[in-house]
Amino acid sequence: MHSEQHLRSSDTIRDIVIGMADGLTVPFALAAGLSGAINSSAIVVTAGIAEIVAGSIAMGLGGYLAGRTEADHYSSELSREHMEVEIYPEKEKAEVKEVFAEFGLSERLQYEIAEEMSKDKDKWVDFMMRYELGLEKPLVNRASQSALTIGVSYIIGGIIPLSPYFLISNSTDALYYSCAITLLCLFVFGYFKSKVTGQNPITGALKVVFIGALAAIAAFMVAKLIEGRV
Repeated sequence: MHSEQHLRSSDTIRDIVIGMADGLTVPFALAAGLSGAINSSAIVVTAGIAEIVAGSIAMGLGGYLAGRTEADHYSSELSREHMEVEIYPEKEKAEVKEVFAEFGLSERLQYEIAEEMSKDKDKWVDFMMRYELGLEKPLVNRASQSALTIGVSYIIGGIIPLSPYFLISNSTDALYYSCAITLLCLFVFGYFKSKVTGQNPITGALKVVFIGALAAIAAFMVAKLIEGRV
């Protein structure tokens, strides 16, 4: 028996990816930059934790605002569609016919479907929202859930590159372990992210590792350059 396997990407997966991607990369680059300028892991940890707190709040707030904007937009369009099926029913029926015309249905079937659909205005409006406007109804509390998921994912991702600094007092020594741990995590994260999104897992993983490494190297070199000029 043929079994089709399709990924249904969820909003939660997207939020985890957003939070983890920035959580792994930004604190890693910050720690690398500070390690290039100072030898104290305590300072790196203090600055890193401060950045994680600020970053998780900022990222979570961004997710919340995006979720609220999506919900407000859907509500606004829903009200407009309800108004249009009341005031311009024939125009809305014509738009239903246009949708099914794109599927190759005959004019007779288009007419019958439009007439049948117009008997239930709620389902009619729902159809127009999905197939005319391409909008899906947001989940209840979507904005709050998005903010929490992104924020927590950012914190988890951010702790990883900082973890060696909790155990090793010299920041330069801690950086070596941080690089090894973080780049490995970036590879694993990139691998599964690419697998989930249907891309080549190895290529996707290497891209994520390259971006993270590039950010850390850039921060480290800038810190060294500034230190040499001070």
